Amino acid sequence: MDSESTASVTDEEAERPGIWELALPSILGNLSYTIVGMVQTKFVAELGAEGLAAVGAGQRIFFAMQALMMAVSAGTTALVARAWGAGDYTEASRVTMASLVLAAVMALVIAVLGIAFATPVASVFGLDQQTLEMASLNIRWLSAFNIVFAGMFILSAALRASGDAWTPLWMSVGVNILNVPLLYAFIFGRWGMPEMGVAGAAVAVGISFGIGVGVLLYLWVRQKFRVKHVRGGWWRRERLKQLLDIGYPAALEQGVFQLGFFIFLMLIGNYYGTEAFAAYNIGANLLMICMTVGFGFSIAGSTLVGQHLGARDHEGATRSGWRALVFAVISMGGLGVLILFFAEEIATYFLGDEEVTIRYTVQFMFMLGLCMPLLAVEFTLGGALRGAGDTRFPLVATTLGLLVMRCGISAVVTYMGLPVVYVYASIIGDYVLKGIMLVWRFQRGKWKTIVVRTNYAGVA
Repeated sequence: MDSESTASVTDEEAERPGIWELALPSILGNLSYTIVGMVQTKFVAELGAEGLAAVGAGQRIFFAMQALMMAVSAGTTALVARAWGAGDYTEASRVTMASLVLAAVMALVIAVLGIAFATPVASVFGLDQQTLEMASLNIRWLSAFNIVFAGMFILSAALRASGDAWTPLWMSVGVNILNVPLLYAFIFGRWGMPEMGVAGAAVAVGISFGIGVGVLLYLWVRQKFRVKHVRGGWWRRERLKQLLDIGYPAALEQGVFQLGFFIFLMLIGNYYGTEAFAAYNIGANLLMICMTVGFGFSIAGSTLVGQHLGARDHEGATRSGWRALVFAVISMGGLGVLILFFAEEIATYFLGDEEVTIRYTVQFMFMLGLCMPLLAVEFTLGGALRGAGDTRFPLVATTLGLLVMRCGISAVVTYMGLPVVYVYASIIGDYVLKGIMLVWRFQRGKWKTIVVRTNYAGVA
């Protein structure tokens, strides 16, 4: 290890954080995005069920395009956390730089594809012509800002993996404070801005993220963070191979994840109509307030497992994973109960007098609410395994749970002509299977001995 790797970080910065120290700011940051997502949903609801369905389709396709970003992010988290746990801070910085460059190249390719094929891809959901046109515009604008999202995604992941979850929190708060007035301006054409409707939601998000990532990059280049900006030594085949070896199963998992959701939503959109499709989008957005807790503990679990393994503390890694799970189950279960209790009131607030969509939304919220403890297992133990570099098993669990269980049940239900509530109920089987598989994998402990080839002496 070279002297530079220890001189740039203080003892206080090197100390490993606790679960809540990582989880709380991550939860608050994700909660800020969720709240703004609810504001966006309220604004778009003024455009009717077609607008809601268009945003839902646009978001689903955009998330599918982010599978490659998830690959780079998974590798970034695992390698930065391990390097940090081993005390090689220069390697953590070099991994961050390599990840950013790799993500930027991928983001540009994805953006071109998203702009070129927005309409053909959106058409798979069986939406009416007006909704399809709105969804296509939303996708094109989101794609245009793709490199901005990539920069925020990777830098935030690297900072959290080093134990700094507060900087991404402040960045997310700033971005979302900007986002709300921009949403109002571009959706409805206020304050001299063009009235863009659904497309305006994408433009507002892109501009706010662009400003946020600009600030983040400026501070990073000025060496204001614990993960430093480096100019040399980062472009090495071994390091890029490590990122891709860990990351490609995560990319495949995201690909499977998005394929499963495409099939699931295609069945809903083609066989149950725009109202049922919009209800799924509304319910998912409202229950994201529970999921943000899971994301927070997932980040905490993956960071601490990676750091403990980097320090060769296998017991500490195991302890961190189980503790993150317990906290997530209690927190997500409690919030789920509260939201379920007020499901109809919340749906009515967002949808007004859309009676059919309200009924579907409440049905879906109840089904997903029942799965909150199981969702906590997926977030925390799945995150812990990825932090250990075990990205292949979550891929297997997602494939069997989502593609085989959820989509299989949904296809049978659709074929039998049963009401859409039974399609929504298929998510229970999905999360039960994944939960059992992830608990079994973590309990076995094989992830502790998965070799991640990292040269802590520095790959110069």
